[in-house]
Amino acid sequence: MSRRTAEAVAWLQTDPDLDSLVDAYPAEWQRVRRDLDAMIARDDAEELKAYITQVSRPEAARPGRARSQRDRLLAEVRRQMAIHLLKQQILSASTGVTEGRVRFGLVNGFVAQRLLFRRALERKPVPLGRFRLIWPLLTQRRRLMPLVQKRGIWCFYSKPLVRRLARLIDGRSCLEIAAGDGTLSRFLAAEGVDVVATDDYSWSGSVDFPADVLEEDARTALKRHSPKVVICSWPPAGNAFERFVFSTPSVELYVVIGSRHRESTGDWDAYERQTGFTMTTDARLSRLVLPPEVDHAVHLFHRREPG
Repeated sequence: MSRRTAEAVAWLQTDPDLDSLVDAYPAEWQRVRRDLDAMIARDDAEELKAYITQVSRPEAARPGRARSQRDRLLAEVRRQMAIHLLKQQILSASTGVTEGRVRFGLVNGFVAQRLLFRRALERKPVPLGRFRLIWPLLTQRRRLMPLVQKRGIWCFYSKPLVRRLARLIDGRSCLEIAAGDGTLSRFLAAEGVDVVATDDYSWSGSVDFPADVLEEDARTALKRHSPKVVICSWPPAGNAFERFVFSTPSVELYVVIGSRHRESTGDWDAYERQTGFTMTTDARLSRLVLPPEVDHAVHLFHRREPG
């Protein structure tokens, strides 16, 4: 690999913003815009879903298909550009704001802060009755999730959800993988759950990792802790780590808090390929993940009985 290419690869690993990518690679930007415009014009929902899944993770090497280092570099540039562009479109669609920065008004911001956070961006278990009373009154509620997702917050946990998860775990050892700032594990620990929070710290530019979140990738954590129960909240779409849950002999139950839309969260290839667990989507638990506009889903994987 040439020095120039190596420097470009290292730069891409810093997650540059879209403007920087466009300035550095204007020809690739034109190609991305042309491809996306053509896809949108075809109005094929399945094609768009497949495209989102494809760009959600770096391209893997394919046997018998040799590509130059330069080609692989430019493919990664286009992938990152596409992700930024899709995020912009999702932000506009979900907030109704098409120009300028997305902001919360003073009143909406104050009420949301008191309802959902203990302080700053430290989440708290949300009282469900209070949420159902107050949330519909927030006129700018559609803007909340796009704002907090930049800090690694993809959902809020109601008090009833945390308590029901604790009952589901039922005294067994629990491991949270891709735990982010460890919010869910701390809530579960307060309910008496023996839980360890782990993360590979790959989002260190957006998430402040506290000391009680161990820096361990999922594969290492599963091997080291041999948990009975594993939980993961909003695993990235098409990720490369959930498959290790299903091959860990100690695991009896895997709980995934994510989206009902396959292209949004989870390694669905691993979900459907594994044979050792039964998969169900718990509608009652799903309704306890907040806010409701995000279409949350709680998937439960129970290990099959032998024989």
